[in-house]
Amino acid sequence: MTERAANIRMQAWVLAIGALLMAVKFLAWRITHSNAVLSDALESIVNVAAGAFALFSLMVAAKPRDREHPYGHGKAEFISALVEGSLVTVAGIFIIYKAIEAWIAGVQVHELGQGTALVAATGVVNLVLGLLLRSRGRRTHSMALEGGGTHLLSDAWSSAALVTGLLVIHFTGQIWLDGVLAITLALFISWQGIQVVRRSVGGIMDETDMTVASALLKIIEAHRKPAWIDMHNFRIIKFGSTLHIDCHVTVPWYFTVEGGHREISELAALVNERSGREVEFFIHMDPCVPQSCTICEIADCPVRQAPLVRRIPWDLTTVLADKKHGADSGKGVV
Repeated sequence: MTERAANIRMQAWVLAIGALLMAVKFLAWRITHSNAVLSDALESIVNVAAGAFALFSLMVAAKPRDREHPYGHGKAEFISALVEGSLVTVAGIFIIYKAIEAWIAGVQVHELGQGTALVAATGVVNLVLGLLLRSRGRRTHSMALEGGGTHLLSDAWSSAALVTGLLVIHFTGQIWLDGVLAITLALFISWQGIQVVRRSVGGIMDETDMTVASALLKIIEAHRKPAWIDMHNFRIIKFGSTLHIDCHVTVPWYFTVEGGHREISELAALVNERSGREVEFFIHMDPCVPQSCTICEIADCPVRQAPLVRRIPWDLTTVLADKKHGADSGKGVV
Protein backbone atom coordinates (compact mmCIF):
# COMPACT_ATOMS: atom_id res chain seq x y z
CA MET A 1 0.00 0.00 0.00
CA THR A 2 1.36 3.43 -0.98
CA GLU A 3 1.68 6.24 1.55
CA ARG A 4 -1.15 8.16 -0.07
CA ALA A 5 -3.45 5.14 0.02
CA ALA A 6 -2.52 4.57 3.67
CA ASN A 7 -3.31 8.22 4.43
CA ILE A 8 -6.74 7.86 2.84
CA ARG A 9 -7.46 4.72 4.82
CA MET A 10 -6.39 6.33 8.08
CA GLN A 11 -8.56 9.39 7.45
CA ALA A 12 -11.55 7.15 6.71
CA TRP A 13 -11.13 5.47 10.11
CA VAL A 14 -10.78 8.84 11.83
CA LEU A 15 -13.98 10.04 10.15
CA ALA A 16 -15.94 6.99 11.30
CA ILE A 17 -14.69 7.29 14.87
CA GLY A 18 -15.39 11.04 14.82
CA ALA A 19 -19.03 10.40 13.92
CA LEU A 20 -19.31 8.01 16.88
CA LEU A 21 -17.73 10.53 19.25
CA MET A 22 -20.13 13.21 18.05
CA ALA A 23 -23.07 11.00 19.03
CA VAL A 24 -21.53 10.41 22.47
CA LYS A 25 -21.06 14.15 23.06
CA PHE A 26 -24.65 14.95 22.14
CA LEU A 27 -25.75 12.20 24.53
CA ALA A 28 -23.67 13.89 27.22
CA TRP A 29 -25.41 17.18 26.47
CA ARG A 30 -28.86 15.56 26.66
CA ILE A 31 -27.91 14.20 30.07
CA THR A 32 -26.44 17.41 31.50
CA HIS A 33 -28.12 20.26 29.56
CA SER A 34 -24.77 22.02 29.92
CA ASN A 35 -23.96 24.85 27.52
CA ALA A 36 -20.29 23.96 27.76
CA VAL A 37 -21.01 20.35 26.79
CA LEU A 38 -23.22 21.60 23.95
CA SER A 39 -20.30 23.73 22.75
CA ASP A 40 -18.11 20.64 22.61
CA ALA A 41 -20.82 18.66 20.83
CA LEU A 42 -21.41 21.38 18.23
CA GLU A 43 -17.70 21.45 17.44
CA SER A 44 -17.92 17.72 16.77
CA ILE A 45 -20.25 18.45 13.87
CA VAL A 46 -17.47 20.56 12.44
CA ASN A 47 -14.99 17.75 13.12
CA VAL A 48 -17.07 15.28 11.12
CA ALA A 49 -17.74 17.71 8.26
CA ALA A 50 -14.08 18.70 8.09
CA GLY A 51 -13.02 15.06 8.29
CA ALA A 52 -15.27 14.17 5.36
CA PHE A 53 -13.84 17.01 3.28
CA ALA A 54 -10.31 16.03 4.28
CA LEU A 55 -10.97 12.47 3.11
CA PHE A 56 -12.25 13.80 -0.21
CA SER A 57 -9.23 16.10 -0.60
CA LEU A 58 -6.79 13.25 0.10
CA MET A 59 -8.49 11.19 -2.61
CA VAL A 60 -8.22 14.09 -5.05
CA ALA A 61 -4.59 14.82 -4.09
CA ALA A 62 -3.70 11.16 -4.73
CA LYS A 63 -4.79 11.38 -8.37
CA PRO A 64 -1.91 11.29 -10.86
CA ARG A 65 -0.90 14.29 -12.93
CA ASP A 66 -2.78 14.93 -16.12
CA ARG A 67 -2.75 17.43 -18.97
CA GLU A 68 -4.92 19.92 -17.07
CA HIS A 69 -2.99 19.50 -13.81
CA PRO A 70 0.69 19.13 -14.77
CA TYR A 71 1.80 19.77 -11.18
CA GLY A 72 -0.60 17.19 -9.76
CA HIS A 73 -3.63 17.67 -7.49
CA GLY A 74 -1.83 18.27 -4.19
CA LYS A 75 -3.31 21.77 -3.74
CA ALA A 76 -6.56 20.05 -2.79
CA GLU A 77 -5.09 19.50 0.68
CA PHE A 78 -4.75 23.25 1.20
CA ILE A 79 -8.36 23.78 0.17
CA SER A 80 -9.38 21.10 2.66
CA ALA A 81 -7.48 22.84 5.44
CA LEU A 82 -9.05 26.18 4.47
CA VAL A 83 -12.56 24.72 4.67
CA GLU A 84 -11.78 23.01 7.98
CA GLY A 85 -10.34 26.15 9.53
CA SER A 86 -13.28 28.24 8.35
CA LEU A 87 -15.80 25.77 9.76
CA VAL A 88 -13.99 25.67 13.09
CA THR A 89 -13.95 29.48 13.31
CA VAL A 90 -17.66 29.78 12.46
CA ALA A 91 -18.48 27.05 14.99
CA GLY A 92 -16.65 28.98 17.70
CA ILE A 93 -18.64 32.13 16.94
CA PHE A 94 -21.92 30.18 16.95
CA ILE A 95 -21.04 28.57 20.27
CA ILE A 96 -20.47 32.01 21.83
CA TYR A 97 -23.90 33.12 20.59
CA LYS A 98 -25.63 30.02 22.00
CA ALA A 99 -23.77 30.33 25.31
CA ILE A 100 -24.83 33.96 25.78
CA GLU A 101 -28.41 33.13 24.78
CA ALA A 102 -28.60 30.24 27.26
CA TRP A 103 -26.89 32.32 29.93
CA ILE A 104 -29.61 34.98 29.65
CA ALA A 105 -32.36 32.32 29.63
CA GLY A 106 -30.92 30.73 32.78
CA VAL A 107 -30.70 27.08 31.66
CA GLN A 108 -29.97 24.72 34.56
CA VAL A 109 -27.52 21.82 34.42
CA HIS A 110 -27.90 18.42 36.06
CA GLU A 111 -26.44 14.89 36.04
CA LEU A 112 -22.96 16.29 35.60
CA GLY A 113 -21.30 13.09 36.78
CA GLN A 114 -22.43 10.94 33.85
CA GLY A 115 -21.95 13.70 31.29
CA THR A 116 -18.47 14.49 32.55
CA ALA A 117 -17.45 10.84 32.23
CA LEU A 118 -18.66 10.70 28.63
CA VAL A 119 -16.86 13.91 27.70
CA ALA A 120 -13.66 12.64 29.35
CA ALA A 121 -13.84 9.41 27.33
CA THR A 122 -14.22 11.30 24.03
CA GLY A 123 -11.29 13.52 25.00
CA VAL A 124 -9.01 10.54 25.51
CA VAL A 125 -9.98 9.05 22.15
CA ASN A 126 -9.39 12.38 20.37
CA LEU A 127 -6.01 12.71 22.08
CA VAL A 128 -4.87 9.33 20.74
CA LEU A 129 -6.30 9.96 17.26
CA GLY A 130 -4.84 13.46 17.13
CA LEU A 131 -1.35 12.29 18.04
CA LEU A 132 -1.47 9.49 15.47
CA LEU A 133 -2.88 11.70 12.73
CA ARG A 134 -0.48 14.59 13.28
CA SER A 135 2.50 12.23 13.50
CA ARG A 136 1.63 10.56 10.21
CA GLY A 137 0.85 13.91 8.60
CA ARG A 138 4.30 15.23 9.50
CA ARG A 139 6.00 12.01 8.43
CA THR A 140 4.27 11.94 5.03
CA HIS A 141 4.18 15.77 4.66
CA SER A 142 0.38 15.80 4.36
CA MET A 143 -1.12 19.10 5.47
CA ALA A 144 -4.63 17.60 5.47
CA LEU A 145 -3.61 14.91 7.98
CA GLU A 146 -1.44 17.22 10.06
CA GLY A 147 -4.15 19.88 10.20
CA GLY A 148 -6.75 17.28 11.12
CA GLY A 149 -4.49 15.92 13.86
CA THR A 150 -3.89 19.38 15.27
CA HIS A 151 -7.63 20.00 15.25
CA LEU A 152 -8.33 16.75 17.12
CA LEU A 153 -5.64 17.58 19.68
CA SER A 154 -7.21 21.00 20.27
CA ASP A 155 -10.51 19.21 20.73
CA ALA A 156 -8.87 16.90 23.29
CA TRP A 157 -7.42 19.82 25.23
CA SER A 158 -10.75 21.64 25.17
CA SER A 159 -12.42 18.46 26.44
CA ALA A 160 -9.88 18.31 29.27
CA ALA A 161 -10.65 21.92 30.18
CA LEU A 162 -14.35 21.16 29.90
CA VAL A 163 -14.09 18.19 32.27
CA THR A 164 -12.16 20.30 34.75
CA GLY A 165 -14.78 23.04 34.57
CA LEU A 166 -17.68 20.62 34.96
CA LEU A 167 -16.06 19.14 38.04
CA VAL A 168 -15.68 22.63 39.51
CA ILE A 169 -19.36 23.36 38.80
CA HIS A 170 -20.36 20.01 40.28
CA PHE A 171 -18.52 20.56 43.56
CA THR A 172 -19.15 24.32 43.95
CA GLY A 173 -22.67 24.61 42.56
CA GLN A 174 -21.73 27.80 40.67
CA ILE A 175 -23.89 27.30 37.56
CA TRP A 176 -22.82 30.63 36.03
CA LEU A 177 -19.40 29.10 35.42
CA ASP A 178 -21.00 26.93 32.71
CA GLY A 179 -21.51 29.92 30.42
CA VAL A 180 -18.06 31.31 31.13
CA LEU A 181 -16.51 27.94 30.34
CA ALA A 182 -18.49 27.64 27.09
CA ILE A 183 -17.36 31.06 25.88
CA THR A 184 -13.73 30.36 26.85
CA LEU A 185 -13.76 27.10 24.90
CA ALA A 186 -15.37 28.84 21.93
CA LEU A 187 -12.65 31.50 21.85
CA PHE A 188 -9.99 28.79 21.93
CA ILE A 189 -11.74 26.87 19.14
CA SER A 190 -12.01 30.01 16.98
CA TRP A 191 -8.32 30.79 17.47
CA GLN A 192 -7.37 27.29 16.34
CA GLY A 193 -9.55 27.72 13.26
CA ILE A 194 -7.93 31.04 12.38
CA GLN A 195 -4.46 29.45 12.59
CA VAL A 196 -5.47 26.65 10.20
CA VAL A 197 -6.95 29.20 7.77
CA ARG A 198 -3.73 31.24 7.90
CA ARG A 199 -1.56 28.25 7.00
CA SER A 200 -3.86 27.04 4.22
CA VAL A 201 -4.10 30.48 2.60
CA GLY A 202 -0.31 30.68 2.70
CA GLY A 203 -0.11 27.36 0.84
CA ILE A 204 -2.68 28.39 -1.75
CA MET A 205 -0.84 31.70 -2.30
CA ASP A 206 2.47 29.80 -2.71
CA GLU A 207 3.99 31.42 0.36
CA THR A 208 7.50 30.13 0.95
CA ASP A 209 7.77 27.81 3.92
CA MET A 210 11.02 29.16 5.33
CA THR A 211 11.45 26.19 7.69
CA VAL A 212 11.29 23.68 4.82
CA ALA A 213 13.45 25.87 2.58
CA SER A 214 16.09 26.22 5.30
CA ALA A 215 16.18 22.46 5.89
CA LEU A 216 16.69 21.72 2.19
CA LEU A 217 19.43 24.34 1.88
CA LYS A 218 21.26 22.79 4.84
CA ILE A 219 21.28 19.47 2.97
CA ILE A 220 22.66 21.08 -0.18
CA GLU A 221 25.24 23.14 1.72
CA ALA A 222 26.49 20.09 3.63
CA HIS A 223 27.11 18.14 0.41
CA ARG A 224 27.96 20.99 -1.92
CA LYS A 225 30.42 20.31 -4.77
CA PRO A 226 33.03 22.80 -6.03
CA ALA A 227 31.44 22.77 -9.50
CA TRP A 228 28.25 24.17 -7.98
CA ILE A 229 29.72 27.66 -7.90
CA ASP A 230 26.64 29.67 -7.05
CA MET A 231 22.92 29.33 -6.33
CA HIS A 232 20.35 32.13 -6.46
CA ASN A 233 16.68 32.88 -7.21
CA PHE A 234 15.73 29.90 -5.02
CA ARG A 235 11.94 29.42 -4.89
CA ILE A 236 9.88 26.65 -3.33
CA ILE A 237 6.20 25.79 -3.80
CA LYS A 238 4.19 23.08 -2.05
CA PHE A 239 1.74 20.88 -3.91
CA GLY A 240 0.48 18.68 -1.09
CA SER A 241 3.33 16.42 -0.03
CA THR A 242 5.37 17.23 -3.17
CA LEU A 243 7.78 20.16 -3.30
CA HIS A 244 8.49 22.04 -6.51
CA ILE A 245 11.70 24.05 -6.47
CA ASP A 246 13.17 26.27 -9.12
CA CYS A 247 16.47 28.07 -8.85
CA HIS A 248 19.56 29.18 -10.80
CA VAL A 249 22.82 27.28 -10.35
CA THR A 250 26.11 28.58 -11.74
CA VAL A 251 28.56 26.04 -13.17
CA PRO A 252 31.87 26.56 -15.06
CA TRP A 253 31.22 28.08 -18.46
CA TYR A 254 33.52 25.62 -20.20
CA PHE A 255 31.48 22.55 -19.15
CA THR A 256 29.74 20.73 -21.98
CA VAL A 257 25.95 20.64 -21.91
CA GLU A 258 26.19 17.02 -20.86
CA GLY A 259 28.62 17.84 -18.05
CA GLY A 260 26.51 20.70 -16.76
CA HIS A 261 23.38 18.56 -16.91
CA ARG A 262 25.14 15.85 -14.91
CA GLU A 263 25.97 18.31 -12.13
CA ILE A 264 22.40 19.58 -11.98
CA SER A 265 21.02 16.04 -11.90
CA GLU A 266 23.33 15.15 -9.01
CA LEU A 267 22.09 18.16 -7.03
CA ALA A 268 18.45 17.20 -7.56
CA ALA A 269 19.13 13.56 -6.68
CA LEU A 270 20.92 14.64 -3.49
CA VAL A 271 17.91 16.56 -2.21
CA ASN A 272 15.45 13.80 -3.09
CA GLU A 273 17.60 11.18 -1.38
CA ARG A 274 18.44 13.15 1.77
CA SER A 275 15.18 15.05 2.38
CA GLY A 276 12.94 11.99 2.64
CA ARG A 277 10.26 13.50 0.43
CA GLU A 278 9.43 13.97 -3.24
CA VAL A 279 11.14 17.08 -4.60
CA GLU A 280 10.84 18.19 -8.22
CA PHE A 281 13.58 20.57 -9.36
CA PHE A 282 13.48 23.06 -12.21
CA ILE A 283 17.07 24.34 -12.34
CA HIS A 284 18.25 27.05 -14.70
CA MET A 285 21.92 26.49 -15.45
CA ASP A 286 24.05 29.67 -15.58
CA PRO A 287 27.64 29.91 -16.87
CA CYS A 288 30.17 31.47 -14.51
CA VAL A 289 31.40 35.02 -15.13
CA PRO A 290 34.71 36.68 -14.12
CA GLN A 291 33.20 37.89 -10.82
CA SER A 292 32.48 34.25 -9.95
CA CYS A 293 36.21 33.47 -9.61
CA THR A 294 36.39 35.11 -6.18
CA ILE A 295 33.82 32.66 -4.75
CA CYS A 296 34.73 29.59 -6.85
CA GLU A 297 36.33 26.64 -5.01
CA ILE A 298 37.55 24.72 -8.06
CA ALA A 299 41.26 24.43 -7.23
CA ASP A 300 42.48 23.46 -10.72
CA CYS A 301 40.26 25.73 -12.82
CA PRO A 302 42.08 26.24 -16.14
CA VAL A 303 40.53 29.66 -16.84
CA ARG A 304 40.61 31.29 -13.41
CA GLN A 305 41.03 35.06 -13.59
CA ALA A 306 41.10 35.86 -9.86
CA PRO A 307 41.92 33.93 -6.68
CA LEU A 308 39.29 32.57 -4.28
CA VAL A 309 38.49 35.29 -1.73
CA ARG A 310 35.81 33.62 0.36
CA ARG A 311 33.12 30.97 0.25
CA ILE A 312 29.52 32.17 0.15
CA PRO A 313 27.34 29.87 2.32
CA TRP A 314 24.01 28.89 0.86
CA ASP A 315 21.19 29.77 3.24
CA LEU A 316 18.03 31.86 3.30
CA THR A 317 19.99 35.09 3.42
CA THR A 318 22.04 34.35 0.28
CA VAL A 319 20.03 32.28 -2.22
CA LEU A 320 16.62 33.97 -2.42
CA ALA A 321 17.75 37.02 -4.43
CA ASP A 322 17.69 36.83 -8.23
CA LYS A 323 21.39 37.72 -8.68
CA LYS A 324 24.70 35.94 -8.88
CA HIS A 325 27.05 36.45 -5.96
CA GLY A 326 30.44 38.10 -5.62
CA ALA A 327 32.93 37.83 -2.78
CA ASP A 328 33.55 41.54 -2.30
CA SER A 329 30.34 42.16 -0.38
CA GLY A 330 28.43 38.91 -0.49
CA LYS A 331 25.80 40.71 -2.55
CA GLY A 332 24.65 39.86 -5.99
CA VAL A 333 26.34 40.81 -9.21
CA VAL A 334 24.65 40.78 -12.60
